[in-house]
Amino acid sequence: MELRIGIDLGGTKIEGIALAGRDEVARVRLDTPREDYPATVAAIVSIVGRLEERANDRGTVGVGIPGAISPGTGLVKNANSVWLIGRPLLSDLQHALGRDVRIANDANCFAVSEAADGAAAGEAVVVGVIVGTGTGSGIVVRGEVLTGPNAIAGEWGHNPLPWPEEDEIPGPACYCGKRGCIETFLSGPALAADYERRTGREGSPKDIVERAEQGEAGAGTALARYEHRMARALASIINVLDPDVIVLGGGMSNIHRLYHQVPQLWSPWIFSAGRGEVVRTRLAPARHGDSSGVRGAAWLWPVDPA
Repeated sequence: MELRIGIDLGGTKIEGIALAGRDEVARVRLDTPREDYPATVAAIVSIVGRLEERANDRGTVGVGIPGAISPGTGLVKNANSVWLIGRPLLSDLQHALGRDVRIANDANCFAVSEAADGAAAGEAVVVGVIVGTGTGSGIVVRGEVLTGPNAIAGEWGHNPLPWPEEDEIPGPACYCGKRGCIETFLSGPALAADYERRTGREGSPKDIVERAEQGEAGAGTALARYEHRMARALASIINVLDPDVIVLGGGMSNIHRLYHQVPQLWSPWIFSAGRGEVVRTRLAPARHGDSSGVRGAAWLWPVDPA
């Protein structure tokens, strides 16, 4: 059975998984050698070797990174792990491992995982939305991840929040240099900042959910604002891609009420809704949770139909 290896290159850890078919046969995790590019490459090579030793087989290798490979230069761009920026990671890994390697943005890997054998298995058009420290998405159509000529397909979090209300203009400043990006409203830190701005109290997203459940009005209205904003933001995805499923990942995806509330709210902004049409897009939590990124990296190499 074909062995597929996935690597999730994070800012604090590098995790590797080996899949035989759909079954996990080995997993390895190392601390990321921060600020040290050669050591990062060596760590990935070491993980691949250890996985293959445990699986007693040689596998294909896919790598998820917090950034993208520039189609123009072949170098890493837009990476939160800044020591990767401007480096020829793909060619260096291929040379070190002696085989072809596939690299994709970590949100794309998340979407691939959930489309392959997760919450959206068997669906034609899948959007995997990550809402955590940041906000982004990956798009999978009939099993193939979309990247685009600029390698930015799915960078939904850096569009402006659609249909903004008066008190949402111009919106908070974003690290990308603009204001009012979706990320500045829907990330975990954005919810915490909104809550503190309105109530004067500090609290993590988990704290806010717990306080809302305990009846605190400020926490309840903060979550209601968040749900309203997510409904508008996801409606814009539905209007453009008309996906079968939107799968949520990241820390904010653990807020269970989102899966009921947001679909109840998004219809007014979806083009065909309200004309006797039912919105058929599903909103679902990730089946594989925190493992989706590393599994999706492995799935960058589909099973050979032969």
